[in-house]
Amino acid sequence: MDYGKLVVIVDVVDQNWALVDAPDMERIQMNLKRLSLTDIVIDINRVPKKKNLIEAMDKADVKNRWQKSSWGRKLIVQKTRAALNDFDRFQIMLAKIKRAGVVRQDLAKLKKEITA
Repeated sequence: MDYGKLVVIVDVVDQNWALVDAPDMERIQMNLKRLSLTDIVIDINRVPKKKNLIEAMDKADVKNRWQKSSWGRKLIVQKTRAALNDFDRFQIMLAKIKRAGVVRQDLAKLKKEITA
């Protein structure tokens, strides 16, 4: 449900629960076992208003930093692949076959040059 969603911990409730918030969701309590921390840190007070949270996230450029990270790129690719239909997957299969053929031809040329 919330997998891959970028949220901010705005308060720690106890040793197992944290209050999290994001610009596109309501503020909720979430179990810490369901959260994975990133290296992205923003400077905010405890339990800020939604407007202040959005401003701090924009100022720290959180969304772009997340999309540029390898973890963020991996999740974007996973979501994109999951959204493909049959025809898109078919086109990708044909492109892979074509690319493999080009690589095979180039490899054969190189082998021929080495042996000649």
